[in-house]
Amino acid sequence: MDTVDTCYRVLGVMHSLYKPIMGRFKDYIAIPNANGYQSLHTVLFGPGGVPIELQIRTEEMHVMAEVGVAAHWRYKSDDQEQGGHAQQRAREWLRKLLDMQRRAGNPVEFLESVKIDLFPDEIYVFTPRGEIVELPRGATAVDFAYAIHSDVGNTCVGTRIDRRLAPLRTPLLTGQTVEVIITPTARPNPAWLNFVVTAKARASIRHYLKHLQRGEAVLLGKRLLEKALAGRINGLSELPPERIKALIKEFNLASFEELLADIGLGNRVATLIAKRLLPGNEEGAPPPDTSNQPLLIKGTEGTVVSFGKCCRPVPGDAIIGNLNAGRGIVVHRDHCKNVIGYKKAPDKWIEVEWEQTITTDFTVELRLDMVNRRGALATIAAVISATDTNIETINTSERDGNTTTMYLLLNVRDRGHLARVMRRLRTLPETLKLARRG
Repeated sequence: MDTVDTCYRVLGVMHSLYKPIMGRFKDYIAIPNANGYQSLHTVLFGPGGVPIELQIRTEEMHVMAEVGVAAHWRYKSDDQEQGGHAQQRAREWLRKLLDMQRRAGNPVEFLESVKIDLFPDEIYVFTPRGEIVELPRGATAVDFAYAIHSDVGNTCVGTRIDRRLAPLRTPLLTGQTVEVIITPTARPNPAWLNFVVTAKARASIRHYLKHLQRGEAVLLGKRLLEKALAGRINGLSELPPERIKALIKEFNLASFEELLADIGLGNRVATLIAKRLLPGNEEGAPPPDTSNQPLLIKGTEGTVVSFGKCCRPVPGDAIIGNLNAGRGIVVHRDHCKNVIGYKKAPDKWIEVEWEQTITTDFTVELRLDMVNRRGALATIAAVISATDTNIETINTSERDGNTTTMYLLLNVRDRGHLARVMRRLRTLPETLKLARRG
């Protein structure tokens, strides 16, 4: 066929001759695939009731379907503008594949990403401006956010689907309008990897977390090693360079930073490394016992120096740290229900305390039982905002016609800040019961 109009005319003729099967028509010309594929697909009740599938496309579209991005060299269209759009889409798809390859950690991860993009079952959703976004079936609001832009995905904290708040893991359906709520200070959650389906979202989350983990692991390893060396030297800069080089060579590492990262991740014990690095160790002079000295944990929430999701401690809480291989130190509140089980292995625990000057916000979760009335959500959000508190996510579940349970994930500075928020919420007439989770 010569033109797109001809394709639609042929489709109209075929539908007038034979009855189409409902739900089996797909227009890949109006909404092309990400890889540039265009065609009209329809299934008809043919002679004798036998179903017949038709694929209608122009010669250029056919060459694109058969040859792919190589069609740029195999086909010369008289309509340069039309051909340019198809080639632009194909080049954009190829560029995304190359970007995913650079971000992928290994070939298996890259092949998984390509497989997801090559064999999708598509849905089509809209941005608030009416733009169409194509996603695989089962895609969530996080996939949508990363389809818009990586920075939007990295900072998303909530979503509105058809103008209603919904969890980020909610699967999207064709025809829905999706709006992403972002916060500049937010960052990807490792739990997103459990439900995202698009290759771009998965690759972007992994890329961000790998870089985040590396930096925090080095910082934590440095603090642990400095603690182990306390009383013998004033800092890591006083360590003999020849000892550092020998130890790096022995462990087959590329740099001293890799050694610090291993310590931060819990793969190596700081006190044993300190014994190997201390001057005068050959005379048998042991380093001082610093096991009872508390480790000062700078306020940071991440995958290495992390805070237990079970209890979500904030500055002012009594805390204790668990040494976990691969995750570094996981900080819990001292009365956390998981602490009881962990304390069966006392060698995995370390005394920690808060620094005096912490400027980072910490995440805390509240459960609020409230009266279900018009405007209650707006009132609660306004009260929380008045206390200079950021809301990360809001999830609700209706208990009965009059009562709703709301789960609030908030960012607070310390225990005093949290207390002010809870006091304000308890004064509201809509509040029935309020409690901190964990």
